[in-house]
Amino acid sequence: MLGERGPEPFPLQVGIAVIPETGVAAGSGFKIVRGDAADYADVAETVKDVDWVLNAMACISPAADYAPDMAATVNIEAVKSIVRALEAQPDGAERIRLIHTGTVAETGDRLGNIHRGRVGDPLKPSVFDYYAVTKIAGERAVLESNIRHWASLRMTFIMPTTCKTAFALRDPIAFHMPLNSFMENITDRDAAYGLVNCLDIPDHSDFWRRAYNMGGGPGMRCTAFELINRSYQLLGLSGIEACSDRKWYALRNFHMQYFEDSHVLNEYLHFWRDSLTDYWMVLNRDLPASIRLLTFLCRNIPALRSLVEQRVRKANRDMVENHRNGTVYWFNHGNALRIKAFYKDSAAYESIPDWGAPMPQLDSEPPWQRLNHGYDEDRQKLALTDLQGAARHRGGVCLACDWDGNMYTTLNWKCAFDHDFTAKPYTILKAGHWCPACLPPPWDDAAQARENPFFAQVWFANHDPDENEFYPEHGTQDIVGADRNPLNQGKKTK
Repeated sequence: MLGERGPEPFPLQVGIAVIPETGVAAGSGFKIVRGDAADYADVAETVKDVDWVLNAMACISPAADYAPDMAATVNIEAVKSIVRALEAQPDGAERIRLIHTGTVAETGDRLGNIHRGRVGDPLKPSVFDYYAVTKIAGERAVLESNIRHWASLRMTFIMPTTCKTAFALRDPIAFHMPLNSFMENITDRDAAYGLVNCLDIPDHSDFWRRAYNMGGGPGMRCTAFELINRSYQLLGLSGIEACSDRKWYALRNFHMQYFEDSHVLNEYLHFWRDSLTDYWMVLNRDLPASIRLLTFLCRNIPALRSLVEQRVRKANRDMVENHRNGTVYWFNHGNALRIKAFYKDSAAYESIPDWGAPMPQLDSEPPWQRLNHGYDEDRQKLALTDLQGAARHRGGVCLACDWDGNMYTTLNWKCAFDHDFTAKPYTILKAGHWCPACLPPPWDDAAQARENPFFAQVWFANHDPDENEFYPEHGTQDIVGADRNPLNQGKKTK
């Protein structure tokens, strides 16, 4: 394992030396490497003589948005180093098992009637979501590797079961998620339980060399509105309407969805244990005594509740108005690119009504449309003609003249923009990847959608046909280095 810098109680528990900075400590059957995941030598030392690698490492949003270089290093380069180091081990590609963690952010915004998805749907990182971009590239390195025993678990929003961790999530990114987003969440303890259960999967299982959606199942589904509203009510407050303005929440360009196929992974790993009811009970039990008392008083003293709601509302306003990543900040400072990405235009923002007006679709189980993957998915054995048809559905060409039917044979492809690339059929047909040269940044999704019917299904679901906006890479730079401490939101970020 690569140990993080800072206090490390684990070595003391197993009776080995504590490493203050960098180095290796071993004993009692354990080995700890404290080093840098960006350093190949440290990674190689970590995986030396291992049988399994569980890679839960990631630089996630909002940290990834504020430090994109770090996100690229951790989510792409470090993953490539892991793959390279495993393949360099004696018989490593055949012997070592690798569990990689992806993210629901890879498939981006799924509003409209496509709110329920499955593995193989188009990958569409939301505009300016550098985290999603880096996770797609990192996953592709795993899928295209020579490792024979790998799995990529695309994790949904992991809900913390301790109040300390939950409160630490406070950031303007909370207002980027549209209220009518559909979420299939998972608790941190169920996610960890599933990862550990991977160790019980035998080598001969068909579990291997597949990507999965990892959500908590039907019992963990809700809308963003329901989640946020319940979070406030947990603290004895009236709810979202008393603590925020409706137009503070973006209209599009985030991620989250229900998973049509999350049960597939659960059948292997058996991690569906918590429901949303369980989650709120656990979080409520973990409330500190002082917060528990304040919650009780808020529920029973309307005047106090109103006062607390006013203060929470003011803190939220400070965050969305004064932080560079705040939705209102964009409007007050004329950030046209982010306004277009998250609201379409200023008029759409200005026209958002108050809470008293009808809300968007918040039915927890509305009708939905399954996406077309461009080939007969019921066919047990695919032929070259299936690959060719799938490529046409993506606006491109499969350049292979023959194919042995192996989904992990590397073939040549060409996209609609004349980029030649190589990929395994599984990567394209079953995991939703396509041309790596077309992967953002920049985000030229409207042009991609006009040439790629496969991608058009997820783009035009909530974008008008006449939208032609091009989002350059430098559009991500406006929030780089922004203050991540919510306690400093009252200090205007410059």
